Amino acid sequence: MIGRIVLQLMIIGLLLAGGIAMFQDRLLYFPEQVGLPALLAEAQRDGLHTWPAEGEFRGLVREPEGPARATLVLFHGNAGHAGHRAFYAGLARFGVRVILAEYPGYGPRPGTPGEEALVADAAETIALARRNFGVPLLLAGESLGAGVAAAAYARVPQAVSALWLITPWDSLVNVARHHYPWFPGNWMLRDRYDSLTHLADAQIPVAVMVAERDTIVPARFGRHLYEQLRSPKRLWQVPGAGHNDWLDHVDERWWAEVADYLLHSPLARGDTASANGKRP
Repeated sequence: MIGRIVLQLMIIGLLLAGGIAMFQDRLLYFPEQVGLPALLAEAQRDGLHTWPAEGEFRGLVREPEGPARATLVLFHGNAGHAGHRAFYAGLARFGVRVILAEYPGYGPRPGTPGEEALVADAAETIALARRNFGVPLLLAGESLGAGVAAAAYARVPQAVSALWLITPWDSLVNVARHHYPWFPGNWMLRDRYDSLTHLADAQIPVAVMVAERDTIVPARFGRHLYEQLRSPKRLWQVPGAGHNDWLDHVDERWWAEVADYLLHSPLARGDTASANGKRP
């Protein structure tokens, strides 16, 4: 009798694990699709414009009022679309050109989300931004976007001057184990976003921000990633903040500190002139 119960539990467990393995994309990616006219109508109210101005849509951009000190390409989290991250465009007040990159399958872009599709597309976006605007080119990513940014950086390390990771994980496998301790993610998880591996040889400045009370990507995973990074690096832990409300827990001084850190090293190398569209 006991043996039969154990066997039934094992079968149920395998069916559940198999179901998650088959439908893991639906658990990881939550794209919101919207037509380009509707997206632009809302984005323009936030001072954002389509990027590139001509050709295939890859995201939204806000230019600073004066000459650009650098260009920052940001990859957003797993839900919604790039237009929902207009608050990052506020970095333009520090002289930064901000590109809110969009993924395949999100917003008005066709395609199907997946690690290979998102990372390959992100590497192309980074290369395009560098061709258009030169250096310094800064790279940022939030949550899923941090995994995308780390993996894309590993493909085009020469294009990036500094990296900013917001509520990142070390490896998606570890986050999966945290939420589903019974799930054999080490061999069933298809998309891994292993930032520890992708940034193992990173030699650029890296800023890491973790939210103290993050229950989606617990702060310990971001801290572990930070601890394994080479210097130069800097960690911000936002007290009392969760994964989705950290914006309410930071002030203007915090934004200025992040901007100063990201800009300092590239500018110290004398790259300012090429940030305004002059190719190096």
